[in-house]
Amino acid sequence: MNSGDTAWLLVSTALVLLMTPALAFFYGGMVRRKNILSTIMMSFAILCMISVLWVIYGYSLAFGPDVKGLIGDFSWFGLIGVGQDPSSVYATTVPHLAFMAFQATFAIITVALWTGAVVERIKFGALLAFAALWFTLVYLPVCHWVWGAGGWLAKLGALDFAGGTVVHINAGISALALAMVLGPRKGFKEGVSMEPNNIPFVVLGAALLWFGWFGFNAGSALTAGGLASSAFVATNTAAAAAGFTWMVLGWINRRPSVLGAATGAVVGLVAITPAAGFVPVWAAIPIGAIASIISYYVMVWRARSNKLDESLDVFACHGMGGTWGAIATGIFATKAVNAAGSGLLDGNWNQILIQIAAIAATMVYAFVISWLLAQALKATMGLRVKEEEEAVGLDISQHGETAYGGIS
Repeated sequence: MNSGDTAWLLVSTALVLLMTPALAFFYGGMVRRKNILSTIMMSFAILCMISVLWVIYGYSLAFGPDVKGLIGDFSWFGLIGVGQDPSSVYATTVPHLAFMAFQATFAIITVALWTGAVVERIKFGALLAFAALWFTLVYLPVCHWVWGAGGWLAKLGALDFAGGTVVHINAGISALALAMVLGPRKGFKEGVSMEPNNIPFVVLGAALLWFGWFGFNAGSALTAGGLASSAFVATNTAAAAAGFTWMVLGWINRRPSVLGAATGAVVGLVAITPAAGFVPVWAAIPIGAIASIISYYVMVWRARSNKLDESLDVFACHGMGGTWGAIATGIFATKAVNAAGSGLLDGNWNQILIQIAAIAATMVYAFVISWLLAQALKATMGLRVKEEEEAVGLDISQHGETAYGGIS
């Protein structure tokens, strides 16, 4: 047991937990004022629900003893056998409970991420049902594939330091599937204005996400040492490079917007996530900058096509940003930073192919299962609120509250 490692992991757990309320502000500021509370409530409710499900069965299925490389078993159901002593398999210098809690925060925010695709029109009950099913049938298997002892992608050699595949690609492609089934908001195709209600909230959310991301990435070193320091600095550098790049892109096309700079910083954080503990700090600059360019133009294309209302561009930011980050890991990973992985920079061309295989497997599985789950719920309990409920806003129709003194 190492007290320094334990202290850092507990602090990192708190930092990552903060990211879900931060996401609530980030998303909440982007929607119309009549839907801000419902958007915030999505993240807060998921934080509560997934925290409980993770303790009951989630951790056991994600990290428990392997079943054919696909899923864990129920050996640790209700955290039986998960206590104050270190695990013999994971994070061997900290209490097993500390590692479990750290991983819980990843599960929570991953489930919350795709809610940005369905804001302003989904039933709250349907959202919770989809979240519970998606957590069980999509997140837990993919998490085990990549991070679980015996997971098939782990054995293949896929590198994912802190969640490019498990978190961002998984959530981003699922957001796309859910938005396709749910359909666009009323007025979307007619060009009705859907301007953000509170850009300062967006910036606050982005700043808190940036802050929490140090726990997300540097905490994934699971030790308080050099690797955590390298991941920490790479994380900050990528966010800064991406935020600045997005600002320049906005300036070239029109004006440098505050909303754009905040979005760009988050995209940089997404892209560096799988690479943070494998790449030298200088590589964070091209990783962040290229992620900004990719996500920016995917968002521009989606907006101009006016066909898919993936409301807050979860796929463009997390799906595409995470995909580039996973590929970039295969390019820039070096044993000089982490002996556990090497890429093209070290002459290992094969790592790029492994990264692409992991991306493809995650995308196909997450999209298909998410689409089927959404179709099943649509046919049974229904996914969308009624037209009049959507018109008045989900704050009032779903929660009976307003954010701004009675003004919807």
